[in-house]
Amino acid sequence: MKKIIIIGLLLIAPIQHVLAESKLEENSIYPGATATENSYKAIYQLDQANPDVIKKAIRNINNALDDPRLKGKLKIELIAFSGGTEAFLKGSPYEQDLKQLIERDVIVVQCSNSLKERKLNKDQLYDFIGYTPSGNGELIIRASEGWVIVKP
Repeated sequence: MKKIIIIGLLLIAPIQHVLAESKLEENSIYPGATATENSYKAIYQLDQANPDVIKKAIRNINNALDDPRLKGKLKIELIAFSGGTEAFLKGSPYEQDLKQLIERDVIVVQCSNSLKERKLNKDQLYDFIGYTPSGNGELIIRASEGWVIVKP
């Protein structure tokens, strides 16, 4: 009985290896979606103070900007509200990252409602960001204009 099991396992192992290799080859040849449109627009929603989420949002934006399929076709906005406001406070560790996004033509915007709710004024935030009356309003308007909403 042991000999039959061992022989069976020896016969199955090469088959499993071949199946795994063919699956890997299948996946490795997939080129991803084709960017057939002339332009793409995405608004990234930053509403958490969690450093991991803030870093992820910045990384995700840079990854999208670096995607060769989207080169020259992509417009991005980063909207901060609620806890995301922390990323835009002077002295936050994100100043250079935000400036680099702006250099890459990313629109970087803060919700004015969140400033009121948090009892902050514009002088406490970086002077290179823009403002909108409402973060949710910005998302609604952008979505109506065909922008994809991304929540990292």
